[in-house]
Amino acid sequence: MSVSFEIKSAQLPLVALHLRSSDMALVSADVLKKFGPSGESPDFFDHDALVIDFSHLDAETPVFDLVPLLKVLRSCSLVPVAVRGASVEAMAAALAVGLVEAPPEVYKHREAVPQTEVQETIREVVHEVVREVPGPGTMVVDKPLRSGQKIYARGCDLVVLAMVNQGAEVVADGNIHVYAPLRGKALAGARGNTHARIFSLCLEPELISIAGVYRTSENALAPDVHGKAAQVRLSNDGQDKLIIEALNN
Repeated sequence: MSVSFEIKSAQLPLVALHLRSSDMALVSADVLKKFGPSGESPDFFDHDALVIDFSHLDAETPVFDLVPLLKVLRSCSLVPVAVRGASVEAMAAALAVGLVEAPPEVYKHREAVPQTEVQETIREVVHEVVREVPGPGTMVVDKPLRSGQKIYARGCDLVVLAMVNQGAEVVADGNIHVYAPLRGKALAGARGNTHARIFSLCLEPELISIAGVYRTSENALAPDVHGKAAQVRLSNDGQDKLIIEALNN
């Protein structure tokens, strides 16, 4: 007997909307301003699956109607599929409108241990990495990217040897290196890698993003980095702030 289908586990990239206000009218207005059809970046998303994250809201936040927010998100080419970090009541309301419960983000915590034990652990980890874990791959693009073109380096770094024109988009799960003018959109750390960086010999982007923290051309770059060799990274203080600095010659 032939089998017409199989069910297998799958790991898919998702974007997360971290709610920092329970005022859904305010959240909806801000989302539309940034990503709506008449917003600053109307083509930023392309029917990306989205999880709504409640973990930054107070546990006592009253349950609110999600339906208006879902309509706004869909108008921005986002597809809400799940909720995480919500209270029992808020999760029940989300399930009632067709969303599913997503597991919480997992953060590794390292306990303080004696110095000798730390050294032993480091030796063991390095041994395993060298023997079993391959280095990250790299995608290389050697032709100019025109408006409307999009390149996604899934699971690796992206190196572009030619111009990224306005309207073009380069995305990577790792770092992005552009050895030419970067005038389109560049999104590094697309699946949450907060250590990813963007490098360009001539930084003039429409939009730059590291792990979902973004900045558009509406907020002009400083003269010491605009049109010059520069890098973009996230701050190390946990404040989700983009640091844009010139590359030293």
